[in-house]
Amino acid sequence: MQKVAPWLGLAAVIVAVDQLSKIAIERVFHYGDVHPVTGFFNLVLTYNKGAAFSFLASASGWQKQFFIVIGILASLVIVYLLARHGTQRLFSLALAMILGGAIGNVIDRIVHGHVIDFLDFHYAGWHWPAFNVADSAIVCGAALLILDELLRVRRSK
Repeated sequence: MQKVAPWLGLAAVIVAVDQLSKIAIERVFHYGDVHPVTGFFNLVLTYNKGAAFSFLASASGWQKQFFIVIGILASLVIVYLLARHGTQRLFSLALAMILGGAIGNVIDRIVHGHVIDFLDFHYAGWHWPAFNVADSAIVCGAALLILDELLRVRRSK
């Protein structure tokens, strides 16, 4: 349990930052409000009923339960992997980030029926799909998983 606790703690911090940021945005913004911050970044309140890049957002509603189940199953697998490999720092850091992000988005789906997004990067009229802290943690965790594997392969040569 000792090797898992710090990673679960990090995941809990990510969930807290994610949920607090979403609460703050929802208190200040109305749906669809856009507040420019820089020439390439806006804060905007939007909702996503789908997954990344609004995948399945226009489905008939079944996707909410589907993504909740996927998020919970992924979280359980990650906790299992952390219990087995909690001493592998980079691998566990990556998993903890993904875990925190997954739980943050599952909470949104359960409480709101959609994920709250508010970070909007753009250039020359092209906007990256809006995202949130949980999404950022998942992407950073996935990048760290790739780095961990590349380093592992390099060490084995």
